[in-house]
Amino acid sequence: AMFRIMVTHAKKHPSLIPLFLIIGSGGVGAALYVMRLAMFNPDVCWDKKNNPEPWNKLAPNDQYKFYSVNVDYSKFKKDRPDF
Repeated sequence: AMFRIMVTHAKKHPSLIPLFLIIGSGGVGAALYVMRLAMFNPDVCWDKKNNPEPWNKLAPNDQYKFYSVNVDYSKFKKDRPDF
C-alpha cells in the first residue's frame, strides 16, 4: 500500500524520484551497517556458551573498525597477556 502511494506520487511529480532514491539508499545503508555491527563487532556476543568473551580472543592485527586512517594492522605485535 505504501509503495503504491510512492509510485503514484512519483508519476505525478517526477522530481520526487531522486528524493525517494536517496532516502531509500540511506535506509538500506543504515540497515546494512547495523547488521555488520551485530555480526562482526567483538563487543557483541551471540554465543555465550562457547565464546563468552569474544573481545579477549582478538589478535593485535585484527581490524574490527569499519575504517581506519593510516593504520596498518598487519604490523602490530602482541603486547598483552593471554587470559
